[in-house]
Amino acid sequence: MNEQGLERLHELWRRGTEFLGSDYAILGGAMTWVSERNLVSAISNAGGFGVVACGGMTPDLLAAEIDATRALTDKPFGVNLITLHPGLMDLIEVCREKQVSHVVLAGGLPSGDAIAAVKAFGAKLMCFAPTAALAKKLVRTGADAIVIEGMEAGGHIGPVSTSVLAQEILPVIRDVPVFVAGGIGRGDAIAAYLEMGASGAQLGTRFVVAEECVAHEKFKKAFIRASARDAVASVQIDPRFPVIPVRALKNEGTEQFMETQRDVVARFHAGELNQEDGQMQIEHFWGGALRRAVVDGDVESGSVMAGQSVGMVKKVEPTAYIIQELVEQAAHHVAEACGFDAN
Repeated sequence: MNEQGLERLHELWRRGTEFLGSDYAILGGAMTWVSERNLVSAISNAGGFGVVACGGMTPDLLAAEIDATRALTDKPFGVNLITLHPGLMDLIEVCREKQVSHVVLAGGLPSGDAIAAVKAFGAKLMCFAPTAALAKKLVRTGADAIVIEGMEAGGHIGPVSTSVLAQEILPVIRDVPVFVAGGIGRGDAIAAYLEMGASGAQLGTRFVVAEECVAHEKFKKAFIRASARDAVASVQIDPRFPVIPVRALKNEGTEQFMETQRDVVARFHAGELNQEDGQMQIEHFWGGALRRAVVDGDVESGSVMAGQSVGMVKKVEPTAYIIQELVEQAAHHVAEACGFDAN
């Protein structure tokens, strides 16, 4: 690895590494059923920063997951909480009791009470921001760092690409570290965003095929086979029946979801179904689908959530190898940009 490039890389993401307490400013994206104790600890042990995906966990389950992760690593890691979880305040209390160092609030604008509860026990608070205006508001109300995630990401997505968000937000958010996510699969891209002013990057899809990841073998194989264009966003058929866009690999489930929407719209027009019941049928279609894909290996009818960087996923390998490759690529990019001998 180019030593001059590596030294410059560490300078570029120093703010991020100091904030996270990690060797590298590379966060693992919080993926439900995927980002649990094994993968999270592996990312942190390899010098990155793992993040536990709480998802729909109960407080007791989250407490057990935090303890289990700590048994596997003595490195820093964070906990991602969904703001719409009905027991959010109880989950924050678990983080307080377990003295979690970093809390990520995702899935919507966090309430003032949630922000205050996290700040009260001294945790560093990270929040997602889809616009510059919202990022500024979150910083004013207590966010210690911002994550911007573009539509190239897997799972629930917004309408704007990572590159556009970076251009809009990085120049105006300077008071706190900003981490960039969505469609990042190589270290070159990480380095490019660092040069634009980011403090680090978050990757999810790249880590799904890590050896330590507990996702079903069929789930991992689906990632390895896929190209970028296979990771598609769910489509809304009728504006009266809104669909929150989710990016996942195209499969039989994707086709069945389209058929379900068409059927609901047709029955609504025929007077056989009211709007509320139709909306419920659409929203419940994917119930349990992510678990079926990740845990059970049903990659045909389950939801195989993946970002567009899936085309860069080529093989199953240890987490440490993945992170080392990302760092080497980033250091090489920086070395070339600075005119160092990149070999």
